[in-house]
Amino acid sequence: MPATIDLEDLGLDRGGHLLVERALRELPVGDELAVRGRDPALNVHLRAWARDQGHAFRDGSVVVRGSAPALRWAGAERAGGASPGEIVDHPGATWGVAARGALIETGGPSVHFDYQDRDLVWADLAPRLYAQAAANQWDPASAVDWDAEFTLPADVEAAVVQVMTYLVENEQVALIVPARFLGRIHPHFREVLQVLAVQAADEARHIEVFSKRAVLRGLPPGVSGAGGRASLSTLLEEPDFALASFLLSVLGEGTFLNLLAFLEVHAPDPISRRVTQLARQDESRHVAFGMAHLEHQGSLDPGLQARLRGAVERRHDVLMDTAGLNQGVFDALVLLAAGSWRPADIARGYHAVEELQQAMDEGRQRRLVRLGFPHDEAAALSALHTRNFM
Repeated sequence: MPATIDLEDLGLDRGGHLLVERALRELPVGDELAVRGRDPALNVHLRAWARDQGHAFRDGSVVVRGSAPALRWAGAERAGGASPGEIVDHPGATWGVAARGALIETGGPSVHFDYQDRDLVWADLAPRLYAQAAANQWDPASAVDWDAEFTLPADVEAAVVQVMTYLVENEQVALIVPARFLGRIHPHFREVLQVLAVQAADEARHIEVFSKRAVLRGLPPGVSGAGGRASLSTLLEEPDFALASFLLSVLGEGTFLNLLAFLEVHAPDPISRRVTQLARQDESRHVAFGMAHLEHQGSLDPGLQARLRGAVERRHDVLMDTAGLNQGVFDALVLLAAGSWRPADIARGYHAVEELQQAMDEGRQRRLVRLGFPHDEAAALSALHTRNFM
């Protein structure tokens, strides 16, 4: 006697096929399943369904389990190991966007990604950084007290506007660079994609809060220097993931950590202080990922240092004849650190900006030494970094 299933009033066109499939899975190939039911179209639908699924059909309502469903997955491979946590060094081109660990049906299209090797994009710190970033996302509407009361002299407010305008310009590039690589990295390395996606989201928030602070008191945004834009454009033109991470995250955003810390100390109002504090927390993760990725790649690629050196030197040569940091930004930083127009205070503010630049240089040198450069070479490369900070 064949196995029997009763679909009652349920038709195959309304989900009955799920029950038939479930019953057939319990049977070996060649065994029969009698399908009963009161739906008037059951036998017509059952015959068509069985033929489509590779099963035989006889005697009006009996399905004979075929081998086609099993053969469909014969020879199929998994996208990595059986666990989603297992990562391979070279994911298959036919895996496409399949979930890591999924069983890959044969016959699908091949999808090419520019970065299909683990060592070209990976950092062991990536999963932890993503978890940390996801837990520390903040809402610009609630994380900042936009109604906080303060009054600034007109020229101090103008200085804040100029600095915020400059920050927006730089953060827009810091958003574009990681976003450009999202579609170029194999999704098997999803933690890297997640880190880059959150990094872009971080920069989007920074752009929002810096823009909002810039116009908070009714002034238009400040000026955008040609030299600064030239410096930033070189970041957009770097096609290599490791070199782009190095120039943006390790050198540029690493330098920006010092700038944001400076602004947090010298901000003349609570809103400016708060937005720079929040941005600095995010930027520290970006720098951490860039460093971890380059340290990982450097342990495998003996030629990495030469490539990094070449990237710094090429960028310096391109920008040699540009003005670098907008003078208005430099002067605004001096005024914010001075707090007044008294000559002694301006002298103190100017000295504070000089100390900021020294701290930026020392920070770059420390990170370069961590990447394996000798101290003297780290100092020389740091000196070649763009005067625009980023």
